Order: sequence, then structure tokens, then C-alpha cells
Amino acid sequence: MSEVRVTIVDDHPVFRIGMATLLDSLDGMIVVGQAASAAAGRELLLGEHGTDVVLMDLDLGDGSGVDLTREVLRTREDVRVLVVTMHEDDAAVVAAVRAGARGFLVKSSPPDAVERAVRAVAAGELILSPAVAERAMAYVLGGQRSARLPFPQLTTREREVLDLVAHGLDNTGIAARLSLSPKTVRNTVATVLAKLSLRDRSAAIVRAREEGLGGG
Repeated sequence: MSEVRVTIVDDHPVFRIGMATLLDSLDGMIVVGQAASAAAGRELLLGEHGTDVVLMDLDLGDGSGVDLTREVLRTREDVRVLVVTMHEDDAAVVAAVRAGARGFLVKSSPPDAVERAVRAVAAGELILSPAVAERAMAYVLGGQRSARLPFPQLTTREREVLDLVAHGLDNTGIAARLSLSPKTVRNTVATVLAKLSLRDRSAAIVRAREEGLGGG
């Protein structure tokens, strides 16, 4: 393949801009588009936008990167999706691959690993980070039961916040851990309580720990 055209869909501006700068600095790669939300990514990728590889975040604020991946690949068979996310849980791996993603990397991956992954996916290969590959293999060997997803009605971001609530962190601590604003965390906690029909934060901690979150 000649020049690899890359589009980045991620709602975190610092990560998105940094990734674009990295990829644009590499020989034979060019960033041809960026989107900060599921809606913007959908508008961009379902149009006449020309791209070879999409770096797709799973949590886009206004939607799921897994759902967007599935939607895009339903009409754009020429596009390769490389999921780049903070999450490495089994459910995310399985959901992303089932949606058609060709690669899965955590956001902590070093630049050389990102470059290898983008080039491999552009060439039609399937690539997983070592940590993700280990979890995916455990899923395959242990069966679907080992990868049971607690609270499937929650988004990945909501589940992550609930896990930290169950660990005993307050909103400020959760915000610092996830690089979110305290207001966003507060709203997410309220959404979780509503979805799970829970009375308050204490009830959420008890319920979350019963499901294996919070290390308790």
C-alpha cells in the first residue's frame, strides 16, 4: 500500500491531537480527518470521506465506538478500524472484534506499537496488544461465561465510574483518575443510579461489589 490515510475518532482533544501529530510525522502516513464525537464520526465516515484506517475510541460521550464501528463497516468494507481505548476488559475486546475491528490497542501503547498496529491493520492483518491478546485468549479458552459482563445496561464509561465508586473514590478522585471533570462524573453517577434503580451511592457500592466490581 502507498500512503496510509488515517482518520481519528476520539472525544479527548489532547489524545486526538497528539495522535494526529504522531501519525503525521511518520513516513507514508497522513491524517485525513478527525472527529470528536460519534455524531461527527458518523457524518464524516458515512460520506465520501477517503480513509484507509480509522482509530476509534470506544467511549465517545454521545455514543459507542463499537456501535459506530459496526455501522461504518456495514457500508464501508474498504475501511479498517483500529480500536484505541483505555479499556482492556474481555467484553470490550469481544464487542470490538464482533463489530469488525481489525485491531485493538490501549492508549498507553508506545508510539512504535501504534505505528506497527496502524501499518498492520492497513495491510489487512488482525492485531491485538499483548495484554488484550492474553485476555482474548482467556475468553476463548474459558468460554463466554468467564467474560460475563456485569450491568450490561451500562456503557463502558458508566461501568468504569461505578467500579471506582465501589473502590471508595469520591467524585473528585474519580475525575482525576479518568481525566474527566467532576461535573461529568457527578452526572454519570446520577445516570448509573437511575439505570440501576438505586437509592444512593451507598446502595450502588453494595450492588457493584456483589457483581465483582470494586475489588470487593
